[in-house]
Amino acid sequence: MTMVSKTAIGIAAGICGTLFIGYCIYFDRKRRSDPNFKRKLRERRKARKAATKMSGTKLPDLKDHEAVQSFFLREVQLGEELLAQGDLEGGVEHLGNAVAVCGQPNQLLQVLQQTLPPQVFHLLLQRLPVLGQRIVAQNSATVSAVADEELE
Repeated sequence: MTMVSKTAIGIAAGICGTLFIGYCIYFDRKRRSDPNFKRKLRERRKARKAATKMSGTKLPDLKDHEAVQSFFLREVQLGEELLAQGDLEGGVEHLGNAVAVCGQPNQLLQVLQQTLPPQVFHLLLQRLPVLGQRIVAQNSATVSAVADEELE
């Protein structure tokens, strides 16, 4: 009796596996034969390239702790230098990048609030949501780039 149930379970699992693979193949062919698929894929790649060109600094891989740390230090230094030269926009951009990748942004913001002039600090606070969106966009672009490469 147990032999029959093991055999039945094996056959059922084989049938389910075959149906699942057939389902995947069918919809993959349907997706690839869609005339809009390649156009959408090209548009997505073009938008990703344009986004990285527009954002002057390339953010590091957030999983690589050493890269994030060196990026953080470099951005703080660049931000301070640009602020000292009078380039408020560039300085705020770099300090915002540092805050965006910082492990403890609240503590960094407290320090920056004490050291920066109020108008520069408020400009930085206004910039943070845009930088956060850019980080999310870059991470999703990285994930989709890996997925795109697997498709080809």
